[in-house]
Amino acid sequence: MQYLLLLYDNEKRAEGYGEEEMEKWFAITNEMDAAGKMVGGEALQPTETATTVRMTGSKVITTDGPFAETKEQLGGYYIIEAKDLDEAIEWAQKMPHVPKGGSVEIRPIMKFDS
Repeated sequence: MQYLLLLYDNEKRAEGYGEEEMEKWFAITNEMDAAGKMVGGEALQPTETATTVRMTGSKVITTDGPFAETKEQLGGYYIIEAKDLDEAIEWAQKMPHVPKGGSVEIRPIMKFDS
């Protein structure tokens, strides 16, 4: 089954990632890839680059920034292949930002018959 790992952290803290911190991210990415678990993933630009789209009736409203102000921001994601939620949790807890107060939201990916 595929799972989406949504990576949340304080964006200001994450902006200060140095070479040592980035090496930890590259290491976990390489570990998942070597284990055959990596389907995809990307880091995201800061929330200041986001645009939110809503509709009121038939009127489209665009707003600069994310949907809501929060202490943690979505900074990136991985899509992994895991046998079950327990295995997805094992990978999520290895993310370098988790011990420092970040979090990972795990969502199973819904598959539709084509």
